[in-house]
Amino acid sequence: MRIKPVCFLLFAILFASCGEYNKILKSTDNEVKYSYAKKYFEEGKYSRSITLLEDLVPRFKGLDRGEESLYLLGQSYYNSKDYLSATEMFTTYYNSYPNGEYAEPALFYAAYGMYLDSPDPKLDQSKTYKAIAEFQRYMEEYPQSERSEQAKNYMFELQEKLAEKELLAAQLYLNLGNYMGNNYESAVITAREAMKSYPFSKYSEDYQMIILRARYEYAERSTLETQPERYRMVLDEYFNYKNTFPEGKYMREADRYYNRAQSKIEVLPS
Repeated sequence: MRIKPVCFLLFAILFASCGEYNKILKSTDNEVKYSYAKKYFEEGKYSRSITLLEDLVPRFKGLDRGEESLYLLGQSYYNSKDYLSATEMFTTYYNSYPNGEYAEPALFYAAYGMYLDSPDPKLDQSKTYKAIAEFQRYMEEYPQSERSEQAKNYMFELQEKLAEKELLAAQLYLNLGNYMGNNYESAVITAREAMKSYPFSKYSEDYQMIILRARYEYAERSTLETQPERYRMVLDEYFNYKNTFPEGKYMREADRYYNRAQSKIEVLPS
């Protein structure tokens, strides 16, 4: 089987490239290594630049190259989508050089790396809280920066993720019902607290509707003695929903709860 000339040429180039890289790795000249680290970064060969810079950063600490090499390592991690390591490097840079040439972008990318690493709303949101705190820190430090508006938008996105997590928790309590306790009340409390914490969330209507559903389901499953009072609570939540969302997407469902609760109150003994 014959190897085509084009394939042979590609193999030769690849072999030469690997040979050059291995030679640089073994070099004891830090300046040569650094020039190649920058070259590989510009060529998009981030794994190579990372390998070289990880060796050089501790060697350059306290020297003129120290600041730039640390920031470049952070950018190399960031471009290779290793956001956890990128955040660590950018944070280290900012803490080491708070007045450095790259302090502003380092602080922004540290927060942005956390933003990208923020998990699904169903999972633990510790990283999300940290990302929000970092964006707040960035906006306080650089309120006039061109990235400040971006930081604010990313922070709002993260807050919506936290708001969604609270919505999922409230819905879970509602679904559990009376299983091992009064989960309807837990649904109400969770939804109310979320409305206070995230008053401008797109989930505000969903919170209010969960409260109404929980009040109705709890009244339905209550004893005859307690039902009149609990159905009146349904009416109260109905008017809360209607007054806040007069054209709400759940209006028909809310009307059904109101009509059923009203009819029950009329026939039940006070």
